[in-house]
Amino acid sequence: MNTMTYQGFRARVAFDEEDELFVGQIAGINDVISFHADTVPELKAAFHEAVDDYTAACRAIGKEPEKAYSGKLMLRIDPNIHAQAARAAELAGTSLNQWAEDVLRRAGSNLMRSVTEEA
Repeated sequence: MNTMTYQGFRARVAFDEEDELFVGQIAGINDVISFHADTVPELKAAFHEAVDDYTAACRAIGKEPEKAYSGKLMLRIDPNIHAQAARAAELAGTSLNQWAEDVLRRAGSNLMRSVTEEA
């Protein structure tokens, strides 16, 4: 999967062989913003237009546009917790980074599920 970046937004891009066109979707935000084009230059223009339209629409309704996250997270934690996490990752046979990503994904999913069920 290829990506494009514009004004802090990242889009996933693929080629649809059946329709013979490039399709893209902005990644890392809850709003669904997609775009498509026949050529790479047209795809870039469509991506820029999609981002510009999204941010303009957000301004028009007084909403702050969602921003995608970089995927980099720096934490300062107690050294004992760091050691426990490192041991847990080793026991799981993964890197500390992968282990932390898995734990954070599960925790986030569980919290979102419980909040959604309460609503």
